[in-house]
Amino acid sequence: MSETPAAQAPVVPEGVAQFEVFHVREGAFGNAGSGDTSGFGGLVEVMHMPAPSARPYGGWFDEVADELELSLAARGISAGDAIEKVVIDRDEITFFIRRDLLVGVLSALRDEPGLRFELSSGVSGVHYPNDAQRELHAVFHLLSITHNRRIRVEVTTPDSDRHIPSSVGVYPTNDWHERETFDFFGIIFDGHPGLTRIEMPDDWPGHPQRKDYPLGGIPVEYKGATVPPPDQRRAYNS
Repeated sequence: MSETPAAQAPVVPEGVAQFEVFHVREGAFGNAGSGDTSGFGGLVEVMHMPAPSARPYGGWFDEVADELELSLAARGISAGDAIEKVVIDRDEITFFIRRDLLVGVLSALRDEPGLRFELSSGVSGVHYPNDAQRELHAVFHLLSITHNRRIRVEVTTPDSDRHIPSSVGVYPTNDWHERETFDFFGIIFDGHPGLTRIEMPDDWPGHPQRKDYPLGGIPVEYKGATVPPPDQRRAYNS
């Protein structure tokens, strides 16, 4: 039998250097060396975040960024303290906001006449286990009905301190969205009026949409057997 060649470090594709690379993932389901014949074992995916964008952003993005900075200054909030970075990607704008200043920024986005993002259409959770000290993200999707514009506000928090201020006082529609994000990702929204699970039973262990949550097996009731999770299945190369 021929020896398996030593694994080589995956090459980061051209053009990814402009992003913030935090992990390189190989294979599927976290499995390696299983003799996988599907082809998924050879997958190489570079996990990265978009780097901050430089001005001018283009279109109305600069106008929104300027209005936000002026509005924050009028409220006694430094834009440099509140905004970690601004990212323009796929013709969309995302403001990364420091979590302790989130409520002030959302209030400015809602109330400033030049902004008027009156509606938050939801709060999404995202889990990046290898993004050290930024493992959990909460993403707010905002719509200005007045100006017909959409932006995204993103907040990060470490897994060791999963607290983000609740936005319900600014956007009451986020009540159940924050509950769902808490349920599935474990992000704790401080100040939420009733932060309880909304999908899973109250005593459910863990948060099912986190990437480190066990994949689980499938019970076969009539025989009492189970199909093991993909990362625990037998190897076919022995």
